Amino acid sequence: MNANRNTSHETTATDTLDASGSRTATETSTTSPRPHANGDGKNPSNLSPDKTTAKKHGRKILAAGAALVVAAAAGVYYFRCVLPYESTDNAFIEGNVIPMASQVPGRVAELLVKDNQAVKSGEVILKIDPRDYETSLAQARADVAAARSQVNQAQAQVNASQAKVAQAQASVLAAEAENQRAADDLKRYQSVDSTAISKSAFDAAQSQARAASANLEAARSQVKAAIADVTLCEAGVETASAAVQQSEARVRQAELNLSYTQVTAPEDGHVTRRVVEMGAYIQPGQSLMAIVPRRYWVIANFKETQLTRMRVGQPVEVVVDAYPDHKFKGHVESIQSGAGARFSLFPPENATGNYIKVVQRVPVKIVLDDAPESELALGPGMSVDPKVRVK
Repeated sequence: MNANRNTSHETTATDTLDASGSRTATETSTTSPRPHANGDGKNPSNLSPDKTTAKKHGRKILAAGAALVVAAAAGVYYFRCVLPYESTDNAFIEGNVIPMASQVPGRVAELLVKDNQAVKSGEVILKIDPRDYETSLAQARADVAAARSQVNQAQAQVNASQAKVAQAQASVLAAEAENQRAADDLKRYQSVDSTAISKSAFDAAQSQARAASANLEAARSQVKAAIADVTLCEAGVETASAAVQQSEARVRQAELNLSYTQVTAPEDGHVTRRVVEMGAYIQPGQSLMAIVPRRYWVIANFKETQLTRMRVGQPVEVVVDAYPDHKFKGHVESIQSGAGARFSLFPPENATGNYIKVVQRVPVKIVLDDAPESELALGPGMSVDPKVRVK
């Protein structure tokens, strides 16, 4: 029997007695119900048409209600989670990368750090052989001592010259007194009658007067020479003092050079790109390694069409690709005045050839409000997804 058919007929012959007592054969038709598709033996066709219509109508109402709920949820999600935000996947972590180099040449005596090691500000990370610089410092200190000795010697010469000045001035006083006496004697000889004195006595008085005058002039010249010698000695003191200052400057430079033999970390951070090895001879300015401080920000390259409602100070939620479960809070610090392509090495020249308009990207600097956890291996160049709340 076919299960897809609605009914099946069976014909049976029965004997019935009529009024005359004769038997007649009649045929009866029996209808067997089709089993329900689920095998429970119920036939849905037995339901009344009103109930079937009501059931279909209820299903339509439920479907329409579910569609409205989904549409409402999608609308709420769009207006609350999509419309007020601007996001981009063209964003990366940025940070300071401090190249480390030596300020003096020498051979590496100690290498105290490894790759990716955390260091503190002021921590010694490398030592250069200091023996040459210790010798230079000792020589500079000896030069200072010698220069100071020359200053003392020059000062002593000044004192001696000043004593000579005093002596010369005393000689001038004596010469003036002798000159005055001789002049007085000559006047007395000139005031008496020539017959009262001899010619030789008069001539002697004149000679003594002239000699006393010459001695006075000589004494005065000695005073001038002594004073000039004092000035010369004082200049020698200044020269010696300048030599002391030069020697002291060389001492300070030698001390600096000796301190430069210990290379220290300028900030807290991690050692990266270490290229120096133990025993290597390094030159001033040669790159040794880099220190990356744990001070990061985000550079997000938004499309220019996304900047319409973006302003400085708006809150930002940042998700790092390496740590999708961590969400960092930040804010927009600044928006670059110009597209990134304009500041590239070869900016586009749109005035030549066929022009095709391309949506430009503008770098936006996003600063994190809180420092990231120390156990997170964050660093410049890592990809992030920032979401700026612009409304």
